[in-house]
Amino acid sequence: MKRIKVLVVDDSAIVRQTLADILSSDPQIEVIGTAGDPFAAAQRIQAELPDVITLDVEMPRMDGLTFLKKLMSQHPIPVVMCSSLTESGSETAMKALEFGAIEIINKPRIGAKQFIEESKMVICDVVKAAASSRLRPLSPMRHSSPTAAERMVSPKLSADAVLEKPTSKAMIQTTEKVVIVGASTGGTEALKVFLEEFPANCPGIVIVQHMPENFTAAFARRLDSLCMINVKEAQDNDTVVRGRALIAPGNKHTLLKRSGARYYVEVKDGPLVSRHRPSVDVLFRSAARYAGKNVIGVIMTGMGDDGANGMREMKDAGAYNIAQDEASCVVFGMPNEAIKKGGVDKIMPLDKITREVLRLGNM
Repeated sequence: MKRIKVLVVDDSAIVRQTLADILSSDPQIEVIGTAGDPFAAAQRIQAELPDVITLDVEMPRMDGLTFLKKLMSQHPIPVVMCSSLTESGSETAMKALEFGAIEIINKPRIGAKQFIEESKMVICDVVKAAASSRLRPLSPMRHSSPTAAERMVSPKLSADAVLEKPTSKAMIQTTEKVVIVGASTGGTEALKVFLEEFPANCPGIVIVQHMPENFTAAFARRLDSLCMINVKEAQDNDTVVRGRALIAPGNKHTLLKRSGARYYVEVKDGPLVSRHRPSVDVLFRSAARYAGKNVIGVIMTGMGDDGANGMREMKDAGAYNIAQDEASCVVFGMPNEAIKKGGVDKIMPLDKITREVLRLGNM
């Protein structure tokens, strides 16, 4: 099988080497070169065209955003932004997504063994997602099923690792609807389209968007500034209320819980589930268990199968589920896997999903 050719661009020689080693450890990826700044990168691109570029946000001579804008306007190539865990870095990374970057990854923390081991999975998956994505002007998006070689690198845990399967035990009756959403590559722009249409009194929404820690807060602030509803990064015990969307924080699992007629979220640590933290499967399973037929489930663009099993569990518990259609996805992996599992009631274009959710919520 043809390997994915990657160019690594970063001003730090140590980071370049670490990223190159991580990517080269995957048999499906070939690092064709590294560059210390955008000018050196431009020369490498002229010599050999990569399938994907990993690009540092902050660099000398020309910053990553400026180079990204030039690249996307002149010769679009899937770009994965590599950013440090700083507030300014996360805000810049949000701009990069608006300018056409496919994904964001954390800059590797040198010497942190557990981080490097998890990074191998996450970074390689992100690069493969970028390579299979459908580039669109100023629109990101993600994912495809993991290979046998990937499964050998690390066991792929199910939602059992965080929460037991839902039972048929009856819950206290409530008619309050809750909207449960999962997204990955391309989800940052898809969620913007989805959330901007909601009126201020819409049903409460809980979202897992695959994203590194620290970036979800900036993402939530960006959406909050654009939407009529309140959007915030979820915190443990936040109540799910009308007119509010909660975004699962990066590197934490977020679960829907219920106390009487009140829905709230639990934010907790745990292993990677379906190769992700936060995991859509974990959120979906918790929704099946604690909200059942009151759930309106939505699965959006993304690579891989995170959410497919959980969506089936929600449907079995009485939820009504919607999948984004292939034509409007950047990567059709996650919706397609959910459809194949039999968990989807309706397949729709992105721009029609919000109205369907409002109809189902009797609004």
